[in-house]
Amino acid sequence: MNSENVPCCHGGYEKMHRFLEFCLLLLLKEESSHGYGLIEKLPYFGFSSEELNIGNLYKTLRKMESQEFVNSHWVEGGQGPKKRVYEIASLGLEELNIWIEALKRRKVMIEKAIGRYDKISAAQGKSPDSALASE
Repeated sequence: MNSENVPCCHGGYEKMHRFLEFCLLLLLKEESSHGYGLIEKLPYFGFSSEELNIGNLYKTLRKMESQEFVNSHWVEGGQGPKKRVYEIASLGLEELNIWIEALKRRKVMIEKAIGRYDKISAAQGKSPDSALASE
């Protein structure tokens, strides 16, 4: 994610790397895909093109395959070379379900925190946006 989307995350690479794994599982639940197909869909989740590196993506996919979250197989590439196609494995589906439940709980917590911040800002006579600008 670019710094505009996450302005206060110091040292958050590992956390964002784990979020990348979640996004890959989600995309592979939707449909099997090769690496370049996956990297084209990741900006939807807020990843910038600067953050997306095909080498790191394949490294992550290999790690996920060693954890048995995904499977891969080679398919003929038509006129081009063979392509490795990834698909979600049953263990990956379980991991995805754990992730989504955790994210739902965090969403509720985040919404409460934002709501409280907005309420405090309003009580202090500041709009939430102007309060952010003055920090």
